Amino acid sequence: MSYVDGFILAVPKDKIEAYKKIAAIAGEVWMELGALAYVECIGDDVPYGTLTSFPRAVQATDDEVVIFSWIVYRDRKSRDDIMAKVMEDPRMKAQMDNMPFDGKRMIFGGFEAFLEL
Repeated sequence: MSYVDGFILAVPKDKIEAYKKIAAIAGEVWMELGALAYVECIGDDVPYGTLTSFPRAVQATDDEVVIFSWIVYRDRKSRDDIMAKVMEDPRMKAQMDNMPFDGKRMIFGGFEAFLEL
């Protein structure tokens, strides 16, 4: 079964284009280094829930949009190997100081797939 890294973050609406540029670079790097899929999605139907929701999870404000993304790998070992290479890639290092969002509010984690249809 595959392994998936998932991410949820809030990006200011006036910084979406900057985020898209960084995402395109990141996607290129991850795919070159062996990821099976790299997906970035912008919130379109993500209501602010009373108790829980994507916007609440990342403390999104009215001037921010929720981004939901994931990267698919063959397995956990592949993910660990690829991630180590990504963190050393000069294209990614060049982006680290220019992130157009508050990384402290980003939610991320690695997940082992148990059902794939």
